[in-house]
Amino acid sequence: MATRVVLLGAPGAGKGTQAKMLIDRFKIPQISTGDILRKAVADGTPLGKEAKVIMDSGGLVSDKIVLGLVEERLKQPDCKDGFILDGFPRNTAQAEALDKILTGSSMPLTVALNIDVDLNDLLKRLTGRRTCKSCQQMYNIYFSAPKKEGVCDKCGGELFQRDDDKEATIKKRLDVYQQQTAPLIDYYSKKKIMKTVAGVGSIDDIFKKAVAALEGK
Repeated sequence: MATRVVLLGAPGAGKGTQAKMLIDRFKIPQISTGDILRKAVADGTPLGKEAKVIMDSGGLVSDKIVLGLVEERLKQPDCKDGFILDGFPRNTAQAEALDKILTGSSMPLTVALNIDVDLNDLLKRLTGRRTCKSCQQMYNIYFSAPKKEGVCDKCGGELFQRDDDKEATIKKRLDVYQQQTAPLIDYYSKKKIMKTVAGVGSIDDIFKKAVAALEGK
């Protein structure tokens, strides 16, 4: 049976890590709108050309174009046994449009999987990140701190906090998620395909829970 999944979770919930492990386990492609947008632009497809004009002028690519790209990608042979949609849909309007495409192609979603992490934990995961200026090694001052504060264990380089890891930026990203994307949990719950796993514990623990949810155990 095909496994067709929408992966949900706030920034910092570990969606990307889990998606990579799940595509290996289920042998299905991960579909990221960012990836298919870049490929369409690079390949010079009609939708890619349209998107490039908008991106070059600093605009946001419309839902219509993104949905067109997703529809094209889902028609490719590697999606016949399923797929994992990561980062899309971002709101209920996109979810409704996606459902129409999938139903029309006889490929309805089987599971919406939410990786749930407490807001305070998310803030610690994201604002605690520090990166070495020299070798790019990453640390977290709460969970995997360097032996000496501000100094990289590997090369002795200086650690710094990226602008997009600062608290004000992180809170804004989480607010946007709560307003736009969190309502999808209610949307997919009403469709009776919503599964939630706690995004705490080791990566392998979370993965086992995710696999069980996708296999209906």
